[in-house]
Amino acid sequence: MKLPTIVSGVFCTVLTVLLISAGGVRVRASGMDVADSGASRADDGQAPAGTSPNTAATSKPSTPEPPGSRGQKLILKDGNFQLVRAYQRNGERVRYLSAERGDWEEVPASMVDWDATAKAAADDAKAENALVKTVHQQQVESSATVPTDVDASLRVGAGVFLPSGEGMFAVQGKSVVKLEQVTSQNKLDKKRAIEKVISPAPALVPTKHNIILEGAHAKLRIVGDGNPLEFFLREPPPDPERVSPILKSSTAGDSGPEVELVMASVRGSKRQVESISSRFGETMGVSKKVISVQRWDVAQDVYRFTLSEPLPPGEYVLAEILPDGLNLFVWDFGVDAAGQISAGAAKN
Repeated sequence: MKLPTIVSGVFCTVLTVLLISAGGVRVRASGMDVADSGASRADDGQAPAGTSPNTAATSKPSTPEPPGSRGQKLILKDGNFQLVRAYQRNGERVRYLSAERGDWEEVPASMVDWDATAKAAADDAKAENALVKTVHQQQVESSATVPTDVDASLRVGAGVFLPSGEGMFAVQGKSVVKLEQVTSQNKLDKKRAIEKVISPAPALVPTKHNIILEGAHAKLRIVGDGNPLEFFLREPPPDPERVSPILKSSTAGDSGPEVELVMASVRGSKRQVESISSRFGETMGVSKKVISVQRWDVAQDVYRFTLSEPLPPGEYVLAEILPDGLNLFVWDFGVDAAGQISAGAAKN
Protein backbone atom coordinates (compact mmCIF):
# COMPACT_ATOMS: atom_id res chain seq x y z
CA MET A 1 0.00 0.00 0.00
CA LYS A 2 1.48 3.34 -1.03
CA LEU A 3 1.05 6.04 1.56
CA PRO A 4 0.25 9.61 0.40
CA THR A 5 3.03 12.10 0.66
CA ILE A 6 2.80 14.24 3.79
CA VAL A 7 4.32 17.69 3.57
CA SER A 8 5.37 19.08 6.90
CA GLY A 9 7.54 21.85 8.38
CA VAL A 10 11.26 22.03 7.68
CA PHE A 11 14.09 21.91 10.20
CA CYS A 12 11.66 21.93 13.22
CA THR A 13 13.48 19.23 15.25
CA VAL A 14 16.97 20.70 14.74
CA LEU A 15 15.69 24.23 15.35
CA THR A 16 13.94 23.31 18.61
CA VAL A 17 17.10 21.62 19.98
CA LEU A 18 19.23 24.65 19.10
CA LEU A 19 16.76 27.11 20.58
CA ILE A 20 16.48 25.18 23.83
CA SER A 21 20.26 25.17 24.13
CA ALA A 22 20.24 28.96 23.60
CA GLY A 23 18.67 29.56 26.99
CA GLY A 24 14.93 28.97 26.74
CA VAL A 25 14.00 32.13 24.82
CA ARG A 26 10.26 32.40 24.31
CA VAL A 27 8.77 33.76 21.10
CA ARG A 28 5.36 35.26 20.56
CA ALA A 29 4.48 36.26 17.00
CA SER A 30 1.81 38.31 15.33
CA GLY A 31 1.62 38.06 11.56
CA MET A 32 1.55 40.89 9.00
CA ASP A 33 -2.10 41.68 8.72
CA VAL A 34 -4.27 44.26 7.03
CA ALA A 35 -7.43 43.19 8.82
CA ASP A 36 -10.80 44.47 7.65
CA SER A 37 -12.98 41.54 8.54
CA GLY A 38 -10.73 39.44 10.75
CA ALA A 39 -9.50 37.25 7.81
CA SER A 40 -5.90 36.02 8.00
CA ARG A 41 -3.52 37.15 5.27
CA ALA A 42 -0.53 35.29 3.90
CA ASP A 43 2.59 37.20 4.92
CA ASP A 44 5.20 35.88 7.29
CA GLY A 45 8.63 37.48 7.84
CA GLN A 46 11.97 36.10 8.85
CA ALA A 47 12.68 35.40 12.48
CA PRO A 48 15.04 38.03 13.89
CA ALA A 49 18.09 37.66 16.01
CA GLY A 50 17.57 35.70 19.21
CA THR A 51 18.05 36.88 22.73
CA SER A 52 21.37 36.27 24.42
CA PRO A 53 21.39 33.33 26.84
CA ASN A 54 22.73 35.77 29.46
CA THR A 55 19.44 37.70 29.30
CA ALA A 56 17.12 34.74 28.94
CA ALA A 57 13.68 34.67 30.56
CA THR A 58 13.75 34.18 34.28
CA SER A 59 10.00 34.06 34.85
CA LYS A 60 8.52 30.98 33.19
CA PRO A 61 10.58 28.45 31.19
CA SER A 62 9.04 27.61 27.86
CA THR A 63 9.74 25.69 24.69
CA PRO A 64 10.58 28.08 21.80
CA GLU A 65 8.10 28.40 18.96
CA PRO A 66 9.86 29.00 15.61
CA PRO A 67 7.75 29.82 12.52
CA GLY A 68 7.67 26.29 11.12
CA SER A 69 6.47 24.75 14.38
CA ARG A 70 3.16 26.61 14.13
CA GLY A 71 2.38 24.78 10.89
CA GLN A 72 2.53 25.79 7.26
CA LYS A 73 0.22 27.84 5.10
CA LEU A 74 -2.09 26.38 2.49
CA ILE A 75 -2.73 29.53 0.45
CA LEU A 76 -6.15 29.95 -1.17
CA LYS A 77 -6.82 31.91 -4.35
CA ASP A 78 -9.01 34.43 -2.51
CA GLY A 79 -5.98 35.59 -0.48
CA ASN A 80 -6.83 33.74 2.73
CA PHE A 81 -4.98 30.70 4.00
CA GLN A 82 -5.40 27.63 6.18
CA LEU A 83 -2.72 26.96 8.79
CA VAL A 84 -2.05 23.21 8.49
CA ARG A 85 0.20 20.60 10.05
CA ALA A 86 0.18 18.50 6.88
CA TYR A 87 -1.75 18.17 3.63
CA GLN A 88 -2.15 15.77 0.74
CA ARG A 89 -3.65 16.17 -2.71
CA ASN A 90 -5.96 13.42 -3.92
CA GLY A 91 -7.24 14.19 -7.39
CA GLU A 92 -9.62 17.12 -7.27
CA ARG A 93 -9.61 17.35 -3.47
CA VAL A 94 -7.00 18.48 -0.94
CA ARG A 95 -7.09 16.89 2.50
CA TYR A 96 -5.31 18.76 5.29
CA LEU A 97 -4.81 18.53 9.05
CA SER A 98 -5.91 21.88 10.51
CA ALA A 99 -3.38 23.32 12.99
CA GLU A 100 -6.14 25.37 14.59
CA ARG A 101 -8.87 22.74 14.97
CA GLY A 102 -6.81 19.53 14.99
CA ASP A 103 -9.15 17.79 12.49
CA TRP A 104 -8.70 16.53 8.95
CA GLU A 105 -10.63 18.73 6.51
CA GLU A 106 -11.02 19.00 2.75
CA VAL A 107 -11.26 21.73 0.12
CA PRO A 108 -11.40 21.56 -3.70
CA ALA A 109 -7.92 21.57 -5.23
CA SER A 110 -9.04 24.35 -7.57
CA MET A 111 -9.33 26.73 -4.58
CA VAL A 112 -5.64 26.39 -3.68
CA ASP A 113 -3.00 28.76 -5.04
CA TRP A 114 -0.21 26.22 -5.43
CA ASP A 115 2.48 28.72 -6.48
CA ALA A 116 1.80 30.91 -3.43
CA THR A 117 1.75 27.82 -1.18
CA ALA A 118 5.16 26.72 -2.46
CA LYS A 119 6.54 30.25 -1.99
CA ALA A 120 5.21 30.40 1.59
CA ALA A 121 6.86 27.04 2.38
CA ALA A 122 10.16 28.30 0.94
CA ASP A 123 9.94 31.51 2.97
CA ASP A 124 9.30 29.53 6.17
CA ALA A 125 12.28 27.29 5.46
CA LYS A 126 14.46 30.34 4.83
CA ALA A 127 13.29 31.98 8.06
CA GLU A 128 13.97 28.86 10.12
CA ASN A 129 17.41 28.45 8.59
CA ALA A 130 18.23 32.08 9.36
CA LEU A 131 17.06 31.63 12.95
CA VAL A 132 19.29 28.56 13.36
CA LYS A 133 22.29 30.57 12.17
CA THR A 134 21.36 33.50 14.42
CA VAL A 135 21.07 31.32 17.51
CA HIS A 136 24.41 29.69 16.71
CA GLN A 137 26.03 33.12 16.29
CA GLN A 138 24.59 34.35 19.59
CA GLN A 139 26.06 31.32 21.37
CA VAL A 140 29.47 32.13 19.90
CA GLU A 141 29.29 35.83 20.84
CA SER A 142 27.92 35.35 24.38
CA SER A 143 30.86 34.94 26.71
CA ALA A 144 30.17 37.14 29.75
CA THR A 145 27.55 36.39 32.41
CA VAL A 146 25.38 39.50 32.86
CA PRO A 147 22.95 39.54 35.82
CA THR A 148 19.36 40.37 34.79
CA ASP A 149 18.22 41.68 38.17
CA VAL A 150 20.11 44.97 37.79
CA ASP A 151 18.73 47.52 35.29
CA ALA A 152 22.13 48.85 34.24
CA SER A 153 23.30 45.32 33.45
CA LEU A 154 20.54 44.54 30.93
CA ARG A 155 22.54 44.46 27.73
CA VAL A 156 20.57 45.18 24.53
CA GLY A 157 23.50 45.30 22.11
CA ALA A 158 27.28 45.37 21.85
CA GLY A 159 28.21 47.75 24.66
CA VAL A 160 24.63 49.07 24.86
CA PHE A 161 22.48 48.76 27.98
CA LEU A 162 18.82 49.44 28.59
CA PRO A 163 18.27 52.56 30.73
CA SER A 164 16.54 52.15 34.06
CA GLY A 165 12.87 52.99 34.43
CA GLU A 166 9.65 51.67 32.92
CA GLY A 167 8.47 52.35 29.41
CA MET A 168 9.10 51.59 25.73
CA PHE A 169 12.59 52.05 24.28
CA ALA A 170 13.72 52.08 20.65
CA VAL A 171 17.16 50.53 20.09
CA GLN A 172 19.10 50.98 16.85
CA GLY A 173 22.81 50.28 16.81
CA LYS A 174 24.35 52.28 19.67
CA SER A 175 21.27 54.49 20.03
CA VAL A 176 18.66 53.95 22.77
CA VAL A 177 15.67 56.35 22.83
CA LYS A 178 12.70 56.27 25.18
CA LEU A 179 9.33 56.63 23.42
CA GLU A 180 6.67 58.84 24.98
CA GLN A 181 3.04 57.80 25.15
CA VAL A 182 0.44 59.97 23.42
CA THR A 183 -3.34 59.82 23.68
CA SER A 184 -5.34 58.65 20.68
CA GLN A 185 -8.98 59.55 20.16
CA ASN A 186 -11.97 57.43 19.21
CA LYS A 187 -14.08 59.53 16.82
CA LEU A 188 -17.23 58.84 14.83
CA ASP A 189 -16.67 58.73 11.07
CA LYS A 190 -18.59 61.74 9.68
CA LYS A 191 -19.11 60.30 6.19
CA ARG A 192 -20.62 57.13 7.61
CA ALA A 193 -22.84 59.22 9.91
CA ILE A 194 -24.19 61.11 6.86
CA GLU A 195 -24.86 57.80 5.10
CA LYS A 196 -26.97 56.68 8.06
CA VAL A 197 -28.96 59.92 7.95
CA ILE A 198 -29.84 59.73 4.24
CA SER A 199 -30.37 55.95 4.16
CA PRO A 200 -33.98 54.72 4.13
CA ALA A 201 -32.86 51.99 6.55
CA PRO A 202 -30.28 53.70 8.80
CA ALA A 203 -30.21 50.80 11.26
CA LEU A 204 -28.71 48.61 8.54
CA VAL A 205 -25.82 50.99 7.85
CA PRO A 206 -22.85 50.03 10.08
CA THR A 207 -21.48 52.68 12.42
CA LYS A 208 -17.81 53.49 11.88
CA HIS A 209 -15.32 54.83 14.44
CA ASN A 210 -11.75 55.89 13.71
CA ILE A 211 -8.83 55.82 16.16
CA ILE A 212 -6.78 58.93 15.35
CA LEU A 213 -3.80 60.92 16.60
CA GLU A 214 -3.48 64.69 16.34
CA GLY A 215 -0.75 65.92 14.00
CA ALA A 216 0.33 64.52 10.66
CA HIS A 217 3.74 63.43 11.97
CA ALA A 218 5.17 62.11 15.21
CA LYS A 219 7.74 64.25 16.99
CA LEU A 220 10.19 61.37 17.42
CA ARG A 221 11.90 60.55 14.10
CA ILE A 222 13.99 57.45 13.47
CA VAL A 223 16.34 57.45 10.49
CA GLY A 224 17.35 54.16 8.91
CA ASP A 225 21.11 53.68 9.23
CA GLY A 226 21.45 50.03 8.29
CA ASN A 227 21.24 48.77 11.87
CA PRO A 228 18.19 46.69 12.84
CA LEU A 229 15.50 48.55 14.79
CA GLU A 230 14.23 46.85 17.95
CA PHE A 231 11.98 47.82 20.83
CA PHE A 232 12.20 46.96 24.53
CA LEU A 233 9.30 47.32 26.96
CA ARG A 234 9.94 47.34 30.69
CA GLU A 235 6.65 46.76 32.51
CA PRO A 236 6.07 47.65 36.16
CA PRO A 237 6.15 44.77 38.65
CA PRO A 238 2.71 43.48 39.67
CA ASP A 239 1.80 45.86 42.50
CA PRO A 240 -1.76 47.29 42.57
CA GLU A 241 -0.74 50.05 44.99
CA ARG A 242 2.12 51.33 42.83
CA VAL A 243 1.49 54.03 40.22
CA SER A 244 3.16 53.21 36.89
CA PRO A 245 4.24 55.79 34.29
CA ILE A 246 2.84 53.46 31.60
CA LEU A 247 -0.74 54.54 30.91
CA LYS A 248 -3.48 52.06 30.01
CA SER A 249 -7.07 52.80 29.00
CA SER A 250 -8.23 49.58 30.72
CA THR A 251 -6.85 46.75 32.82
CA ALA A 252 -4.27 44.55 31.11
CA GLY A 253 -4.50 40.77 30.92
CA ASP A 254 -2.37 38.26 32.82
CA SER A 255 -0.49 36.69 29.90
CA GLY A 256 2.08 39.46 29.43
CA PRO A 257 1.93 42.45 27.08
CA GLU A 258 0.54 41.89 23.60
CA VAL A 259 1.93 44.76 21.51
CA GLU A 260 1.07 45.57 17.90
CA LEU A 261 3.08 47.75 15.54
CA VAL A 262 0.67 49.64 13.30
CA MET A 263 1.48 51.83 10.29
CA ALA A 264 -0.78 54.88 10.53
CA SER A 265 -2.40 56.60 7.56
CA VAL A 266 -1.90 60.35 7.30
CA ARG A 267 -5.26 62.08 6.76
CA GLY A 268 -4.67 65.80 6.51
CA SER A 269 -3.46 67.03 9.89
CA LYS A 270 -4.21 63.74 11.63
CA ARG A 271 -2.97 60.14 11.65
CA GLN A 272 -5.50 57.32 11.50
CA VAL A 273 -4.47 54.20 13.37
CA GLU A 274 -7.54 52.00 13.09
CA SER A 275 -11.13 51.93 11.82
CA ILE A 276 -13.86 49.92 13.56
CA SER A 277 -17.22 49.10 11.95
CA SER A 278 -20.11 47.96 14.12
CA ARG A 279 -23.84 47.31 13.91
CA PHE A 280 -26.29 46.89 16.77
CA GLY A 281 -23.39 47.15 19.22
CA GLU A 282 -21.47 44.23 17.65
CA THR A 283 -18.09 44.76 15.97
CA MET A 284 -18.25 43.77 12.28
CA GLY A 285 -14.72 44.55 11.17
CA VAL A 286 -11.47 46.26 12.12
CA SER A 287 -9.19 47.85 9.53
CA LYS A 288 -5.54 48.61 10.32
CA LYS A 289 -2.13 47.87 8.83
CA VAL A 290 -0.25 45.70 11.30
CA ILE A 291 3.50 45.12 10.87
CA SER A 292 4.82 41.70 11.87
CA VAL A 293 6.74 41.68 15.17
CA GLN A 294 7.98 38.97 17.49
CA ARG A 295 8.02 39.15 21.29
CA TRP A 296 10.92 37.77 23.29
CA ASP A 297 10.87 37.52 27.11
CA VAL A 298 14.40 38.64 28.05
CA ALA A 299 14.17 39.31 31.80
CA GLN A 300 11.68 39.77 34.61
CA ASP A 301 9.06 42.26 33.29
CA VAL A 302 11.25 43.13 30.28
CA TYR A 303 10.17 42.24 26.73
CA ARG A 304 11.92 42.61 23.41
CA PHE A 305 10.09 43.19 20.12
CA THR A 306 11.91 42.57 16.85
CA LEU A 307 11.00 43.14 13.21
CA SER A 308 11.26 40.72 10.33
CA GLU A 309 12.35 43.46 7.90
CA PRO A 310 13.29 47.17 7.91
CA LEU A 311 10.41 49.64 8.20
CA PRO A 312 9.70 51.82 5.15
CA PRO A 313 9.38 55.58 5.71
CA GLY A 314 6.07 56.47 7.36
CA GLU A 315 4.21 57.06 10.60
CA TYR A 316 3.91 54.27 13.17
CA VAL A 317 2.48 53.51 16.59
CA LEU A 318 3.19 50.75 19.09
CA ALA A 319 -0.02 49.90 20.92
CA GLU A 320 -0.76 47.36 23.62
CA ILE A 321 -3.76 45.12 22.99
CA LEU A 322 -5.95 45.01 26.09
CA PRO A 323 -8.89 42.67 26.74
CA ASP A 324 -11.39 45.26 25.49
CA GLY A 325 -9.36 46.43 22.48
CA LEU A 326 -6.52 48.80 21.60
CA ASN A 327 -4.94 50.78 24.43
CA LEU A 328 -5.75 54.42 23.62
CA PHE A 329 -2.37 55.47 25.06
CA VAL A 330 0.14 54.59 22.33
CA TRP A 331 3.84 55.12 21.59
CA ASP A 332 4.21 56.98 18.28
CA PHE A 333 7.24 57.57 16.08
CA GLY A 334 8.10 58.22 12.45
CA VAL A 335 10.64 56.61 10.15
CA ASP A 336 12.54 58.72 7.61
CA ALA A 337 14.89 57.65 4.87
CA ALA A 338 18.56 58.47 5.41
CA GLY A 339 19.16 62.18 4.75
CA GLN A 340 15.43 63.02 4.70
CA ILE A 341 13.16 64.36 7.44
CA SER A 342 9.54 65.15 6.72
CA ALA A 343 8.61 68.84 6.67
CA GLY A 344 5.82 68.28 9.20
CA ALA A 345 8.20 66.56 11.60
CA ALA A 346 10.71 69.38 11.27
CA LYS A 347 8.02 71.87 12.33
CA ASN A 348 7.20 69.73 15.37
